[in-house]
Amino acid sequence: MQIEVKRRELKFKPDFSRVIARFFYMNDDRALGIIKAVLEMSEDEIRTVLNQVLRDFSMRHRNCSRIFQRHYENVRHLLPRLGVSGEEISSERQLIIGSYFTLEYSIEAAAIFNPSIVEHPDQSEIAQGEKRVILSFRATGEGHLSSIVFRTGVLDKEGNLTIEPIGKFVEEAEYIRRHVYDKEAFKRKLEEMECSSLIPSDVVLNKLGERFTYGELKKVIVEVAASPHLVTEKKLLLDQISWLASSHYELQFSLDTNISERVIFPVSYNEKNGIEDARFVKFTDDDGSVTYYATYTAYDGISILPKLLSTKDFYHFEVMPIHGEVAQNKGMALFPRKIRGKYAMLCRMDGINNYIAYSDDITVWREAKLIQKVKYPWELVQVGNCGSPIETPDGWLVITHGVGPMREYSIGASLFDLENPEIEIGRLSSPLLVPNTEEREGYVPNVVYSCGSIVYNGYLVIPYAMSDYASTYATVDLKELLRILRDSEE
Repeated sequence: MQIEVKRRELKFKPDFSRVIARFFYMNDDRALGIIKAVLEMSEDEIRTVLNQVLRDFSMRHRNCSRIFQRHYENVRHLLPRLGVSGEEISSERQLIIGSYFTLEYSIEAAAIFNPSIVEHPDQSEIAQGEKRVILSFRATGEGHLSSIVFRTGVLDKEGNLTIEPIGKFVEEAEYIRRHVYDKEAFKRKLEEMECSSLIPSDVVLNKLGERFTYGELKKVIVEVAASPHLVTEKKLLLDQISWLASSHYELQFSLDTNISERVIFPVSYNEKNGIEDARFVKFTDDDGSVTYYATYTAYDGISILPKLLSTKDFYHFEVMPIHGEVAQNKGMALFPRKIRGKYAMLCRMDGINNYIAYSDDITVWREAKLIQKVKYPWELVQVGNCGSPIETPDGWLVITHGVGPMREYSIGASLFDLENPEIEIGRLSSPLLVPNTEEREGYVPNVVYSCGSIVYNGYLVIPYAMSDYASTYATVDLKELLRILRDSEE
């Protein structure tokens, strides 16, 4: 039986005007040439250039001069090679130097897609019968570099979504802080990644204490790399150690930013080719405390690394790598609460079928059990989740995606037992959503895809991407969907 799906008119499309000011650097020689040229400018030239760049860009970025100053500090270490100290350079000249090492990056120029939705922690100043929500998106710009961006909106009792005003500026985190590592845990992750098969990681770790910082590790790596007898295998190990260490960090956004102005842009080396498909979920612990988690995939152009993002307020975020044999593929999705005292996670460790994993540690996942195989024609290539399971009185509602002929992505649904989600209660034999004429054209044709839905006032609200270009949402009557799932064949 085909269930009625109401496609909504609201669309989220790429906005070229949403730009961030990023550090721009090519190499030391070119940087030295630029700095030298600025130092040779006359005072009149300095005033002219500074006035022009501030006039052209101060309306496009919050506190443009602070950005230029920060980027000047990034190249300040080169000054001694020109026989100059920082104290000799005027503040105006510093700002101009910083401006030459700044570029604008349009974060949504190519696409805004693969959305998820969660309840907003702030439910003040809304009408009765409404719920404020946060939507996250994968935004893609030049070079297909992906980041995470946000919108806020309000759902009314009929499932209509109104997007709240979007901030004028877009900013990266104000502060980035690296993590302090535990040696044994770090070594175990290297072993899981099979980084130590040829050369033991102890060649580096033995030079460090039981707990160490990213900076301390990098110092040791530089020392070991300087060895004249460094073989190719050992160099590869050093790259892998550095790659893993850079993956754990914290972000803090300025309190005077709107959530729509915050962008989680790739920070670590293992994210240099993008942050993919964050699946946000509001997680409630046994003590009633709430944390928002998102699983996502970091990509460096060669390898992928599943990671976990956590926040309580969407100002401060902690980013952690996910460890364990299960953490080897894309599409991990955390349950919104523990099950029988353990964290639970959906995953697709073979890249084809759906699995479930349990753990006492939210960042370590060792074993998984197969719970759903490909079955119907529209999902024979692969089946996966479209976000975290949703708890209903009838069971765990899992929005799925299937890949069928012509690599067409469709969205379906399944129902699993509340106390034992390894048991599938029901499953739709046909998709909820198949790309229609409008949705099938885009960067990646014939794809509808979601990273997380929400239930409110009897509606299932599914934000979804259209062919990896833009996004929209649809609503489904929850009661009808659950009835069909209960009555369907296992």
